[in-house]
Amino acid sequence: MAEKQIVLSPAAILKAATALVRRLGEGKTNMVDIGKALGVSHAALYRFFPSKAAVMDAIVQEAMDDEEELAARWLDAEGPAADRLLRMVLDIHHRKRARFTGDREIHDLYRRILVERQDMIIAYAQRMTLLIRKLIAQGVERGEWKVSDLSRAAGVVRDAVTVFVHPQMVAQAIEANAPVEDQIRATVATLTRAFEAGVDYSR
Repeated sequence: MAEKQIVLSPAAILKAATALVRRLGEGKTNMVDIGKALGVSHAALYRFFPSKAAVMDAIVQEAMDDEEELAARWLDAEGPAADRLLRMVLDIHHRKRARFTGDREIHDLYRRILVERQDMIIAYAQRMTLLIRKLIAQGVERGEWKVSDLSRAAGVVRDAVTVFVHPQMVAQAIEANAPVEDQIRATVATLTRAFEAGVDYSR
């Protein structure tokens, strides 16, 4: 009987690498281990990823893409923009919180990327800010909000809620048993009521 041929792909490699990181931690995971988990020589992995660091970066990128998809769902959801913005922020916070409490190795990997791969973080922030801008635009188009500059308003929202979604700050809030959900609701309520009243950034 012919031996089953292993079909390598970036997705297969990342799945195996993620499982190893969760079990061993980033430091103890190497390309040889990933290759063994897939039943191939580690040399075969370099056709898809130039280094272990590239694999680790890709794992975090998957987490970022997951968060972006989670947030984007609220653009197509029903309900007032204020409610949808609140749910968007709460969802991202809950996802970050779940990583800290139940997926700690991936959380720690994410935190390292925050320091070492600023280009990834900037790109992620830009994509998330664009989603917020689109949601604000919907609120304005439907007559719920009055905002003179959508991009500036999106930046204000992003900056205001970063404390609730930044991995390090999420970890500190959990350890301090802070009432984060109440804080999120109060922050978003303040922002959205200002948008309802009208914000003119030209003044």
